[in-house]
Amino acid sequence: MAVPKRKQSSARQNKRRSSVWKLSAPTLVNCPKCGELIAPHKVCGNCGYYNGREVVKKEA
Repeated sequence: MAVPKRKQSSARQNKRRSSVWKLSAPTLVNCPKCGELIAPHKVCGNCGYYNGREVVKKEA
């Protein structure tokens, strides 16, 4: 079994781990009813529609 000869420095260790924790931007789609940017599979906060049906009543 291979064993490291020396302890890996914390700088090297941190360089390797640096790309693991990057957050990706959330995916957004246009609402088919009003065109507002929303997260997919969620009710539109602007018009209250989801999948072509009014789910939340919005005051005009």
